[in-house]
Parts: sequence; structure tokens; C-alpha cells
Amino acid sequence: MKKVLVLYYSQSGQMKKMVDSVTAPLKESEKVMVDYRKIKPVTKYPYPWPFYPFFDAFPEAIFMNGCAVEPLKDLEDDYDLIILGYTIWFLSPSIPVTGFMQSEQAKTVFKDKPVITLIACRDMWVMAQEKMKDLLTNVGATLIDNVVLTDQGGSIYAFITTPRWLLTGKKDPFFGFPAAGVSDKEIDESSRFGKRILKGLMQDEETKKMPMLQHMGAVTVNGKLVGTEKIATRSFMIWGRLIQAAGKPGAFARKIVITIYALFLAILVLTIVPLNILVRWLIYPFRKDAIEKSVKYYEEPSGR
Repeated sequence: MKKVLVLYYSQSGQMKKMVDSVTAPLKESEKVMVDYRKIKPVTKYPYPWPFYPFFDAFPEAIFMNGCAVEPLKDLEDDYDLIILGYTIWFLSPSIPVTGFMQSEQAKTVFKDKPVITLIACRDMWVMAQEKMKDLLTNVGATLIDNVVLTDQGGSIYAFITTPRWLLTGKKDPFFGFPAAGVSDKEIDESSRFGKRILKGLMQDEETKKMPMLQHMGAVTVNGKLVGTEKIATRSFMIWGRLIQAAGKPGAFARKIVITIYALFLAILVLTIVPLNILVRWLIYPFRKDAIEKSVKYYEEPSGR
């Protein structure tokens, strides 16, 4: 009997749907025991997420401060594989997931374990996964695979559809914009990864701590966005420090800086972002080799 621990944090419910789809073949097998555990922050994050509380979480997310989480109870003594599902907040793993990964319990649970990460988000997740790699290394775990499902609308549409979804809870199509989030079809089809994981477990592949999901379309990096993510991360850190300098979460002065930052972002999306897309398109032929090299690195360990 193989033992698999499935950890996840889902604010809107989309991450849980992906987790359920991927792990369904494991759950249906009589040869695998699947232990599902939701990471629960002591202070819950709301959904829908009001404007100021949403941006108030920004500095703590970008600086990986984490938060207090409820300890997991009645865990098995040992697991053969851990599957970790997480979402992206401000180009970083969500605060509750970071909080758990920084806990003493995580050091015990993850030590020497093979791990598969699952991500459901818009198409800018590369920097967050790099941070997740560090978190896994710090607890002594080995990342063997990564599965990423991205929003059906693409980068441009997601600038509008994702905030609307988070702030209002509405993810339906509107005014020519596609529905927010990952498509139901793509989530349903992700069960194919679970079938391959099941096969690997039956052949003890997890003991080798090598990828199981290569050449299955588990992860695809948009090389043209990697540079944008790096620039955005640096910008986030500058603004994050300014917001933190204005006071503790919820402080009135902090709300003033948040308002200025939100206006800055709106102007950025309407002006600099379209220009940046044009520039990326123009210079791509001259940087194709370097971009392809970075894509290959960021798609590891699962590849195409």
C-alpha cells in the first residue's frame, strides 16, 4: 500500500478542483492510501477578497513572511509521496502555503520526501515556483515534478478578469472577455497526470526521485514573460517596502500608499504593459536562443 499526502490551500475553490482531478486515479486505486489535508491559516483570508485587504497582503506575500497556520493532526508516520497544490499571490506562493512550509511541522513531514507541485493560476508563475523550490530545499524535500494549469484568457485578458474574480467572486465571461481562471475542461483533463503518477507508484518510481510527468505537457513556460516577471518582482519589492514603511496591516497610512500603488498599476497596465509586449515581440528573434535556454530551465523537472 502506497501512502500519498496531498496538501493544498484553495481560496476560491479552483485549486481544490485541480487537486481532486489530478489525484482522482490515486483515490480510486485500492493500492494507494491518499491523505488529503487543507492548509488552514489561523486568520482566514476572505473570498471574494475586498480591495484593501487584498492589497494589504501584498508586502507579506512578496517578502515571503508567511502566516500562522493550524498544525496538521493525525498524520501517518511516513509517506511515499507528497503532492502540494498552491496558488500564486503577487508572484509568490500564497501566504498560507509559505507559512506552512516555514513551520517546524513541515520540516518533519517533508524531510527526504519526493514532492510533486500543482499550480493553478494566470500565466506568470515562474518566480513563485523558484521560491517554492527554495522552500522545499529548506525542508529537505526533493521536487520531482510540477504541473501548471493557467488561465484560459491569457496575459492581457487576465489583467482584467483575475482582479474582477478575486474582488467580486464573478468569473463568468463579460463584454467579450473570457471567463476567469483555468477552464473546466483543462482541469478535468489533468486527471491524466494522476494516471501516470499511479503507474509510477506501482513501479516504485518515486523512490528514484526522478520525474514521472515529462513529455506530457505538464508545464509550459512562456519565455517572453520571464523577463516581465523578473522586472515585476523587483518593482513589487520596492512598493512592498513602501507599503510596510507606512504602517502595520490595516493602518490608515498604509491604505493611502496602497491607493497610490493601485493607481500606478492601472496606469502601468494601460500604457507600459502593451508597450512591453510590443518590445518583447520585436526583440524575440534576436534573443531566441537565450530565451529558449531559460524556458528549458524553468520547465524542469517535468519538461514538455
